[in-house]
Amino acid sequence: MSFYRKGVWFVKGLREYTLNGYETAAKHFNPGDLDVNLSGRSYVISGANSGIGKATANEIAKRGGTIHLVCRNKERAEEAKKDIIEHSKNQNVYVHIVDMSSAKQVWEFAESFVKNNRVHVLINNAGCMVNQRELTEEGVEKNFATNTLGTFILTTALIPALKLEQDPRVVTVSSGGMLVQKLDADDLQFENGTFDGTMAYAQNKRQQVILTERWATQHKEIHFSSMHPGWADTPAVRLSMPDFHAKMQNKLRTEAMGADTVVWLAVSAAASNQPSGLFFQDRKAVPTHLPLASSWSSPADEEKLQATLEQLTLKFKP
Repeated sequence: MSFYRKGVWFVKGLREYTLNGYETAAKHFNPGDLDVNLSGRSYVISGANSGIGKATANEIAKRGGTIHLVCRNKERAEEAKKDIIEHSKNQNVYVHIVDMSSAKQVWEFAESFVKNNRVHVLINNAGCMVNQRELTEEGVEKNFATNTLGTFILTTALIPALKLEQDPRVVTVSSGGMLVQKLDADDLQFENGTFDGTMAYAQNKRQQVILTERWATQHKEIHFSSMHPGWADTPAVRLSMPDFHAKMQNKLRTEAMGADTVVWLAVSAAASNQPSGLFFQDRKAVPTHLPLASSWSSPADEEKLQATLEQLTLKFKP
């Protein structure tokens, strides 16, 4: 990663990704976009027991949607369910315990889920930033396992069910950090060089954006989008980036602000009228590369990313 890319990204972040950036953008939002009745529509949200995932679930539940919380920790998930029902007055909130870093668990959940439930919208929100390189029980680097492979398997497994529904959508919560990363299709699990958890996370988020673009061309019946929530004050940020949080906490967005574009992409007609496969920030499609940055990847590398994920998916399919 060049210092140019990192410097431009940070300046952009101070201007656009903070609380002030959200307040400026929100002046141009159409409040009517979220004035919708979601009764009868089913939303699967990964990583939904806290932060942006929980805020998203709460807003969708308020509008009548059926919520499926896909979470790793049962106690936290049940507490989140209780809170969402209390605030939304919507009883249709369900908990599914899945470790998104376990390819086998993700497969088993998805195959079981579609036998008994409908899904209109999948929201890939679960994320992981481990600052020391470690492997899962399946032998996969943990950040990649959660952010990329888990997301890929869940999406791939639910695509057939999504295609059965009207106005199906997949929304993936990425990050502006991906702007400082070029796809490295030859080292997806960070086996080479010095490991940096923040950059591993950003690389995963670049991978998510590329996958969103590819899915959009391969599955035209479904509306795909990825997005950047801005810099929000979430438990994940406080835990994984304590120095950044301490420095920026007075400038960070709330969890609800971070979730706003996720909700907009998941429920509004305005979002579904946008082309599939785009990357959004504050309800607007934005570029996926910084000016003058050498972060563009070749079609061959993007094909290699998807081919590698497909091989791993088959490897861990029960």
